Amino acid sequence: MGHGRYIAPPEGLYQVAAGERLDLQYVVLPGESREIEVTVDLNGPGAEAHIKALYLCRADEKVRFRIVMHHRAPGCKSTQAINGIAGGRADVRFDGTIVVAPDAQQTEAYQENHNIVLTEEARVETKPQLEIYADDVKCSHGATVGQLNPDELFYMRSRGIPESEARTLQMLSFLSPVIPIGREEEIESWIRTL
Repeated sequence: MGHGRYIAPPEGLYQVAAGERLDLQYVVLPGESREIEVTVDLNGPGAEAHIKALYLCRADEKVRFRIVMHHRAPGCKSTQAINGIAGGRADVRFDGTIVVAPDAQQTEAYQENHNIVLTEEARVETKPQLEIYADDVKCSHGATVGQLNPDELFYMRSRGIPESEARTLQMLSFLSPVIPIGREEEIESWIRTL
């Protein structure tokens, strides 16, 4: 199976007007060191922005995500979902900020960053942040850094699944919420190299 190159949307500043929707998706594959910096301004009522990203590191890659989401108008929605797996001596950092302006009532904003570390040498730092200056909002953020679940691994092995296949299934399941449609087989083949 070949591994085609994925062309990510450009980084930078995005302005989203009333009623518009912005969808961005980033994929960082093994061997790539990347700095992804994105700022989104939701400027008009009902504007939406949704960002998904995944990364896979197996050596000494350096991956940085810096995402700033500004809610400047009422009734806007945003989501950020960044999941990744760090192996080898990878160094990964996530710095995400949601800012809700005083006039941005009825905002809905959600930010998640989940990470699996495969080796003791791999390093992941995550810093989700909320700055809320309005009263009528639904906002949350969360971050996790952990390892593959040994109980799940034991369960699959007790059902006759070889350890390498069980680990692959665990990682694939972990990344499934952020895998781009149509790229499942490609991502699975990269996971098998970790």
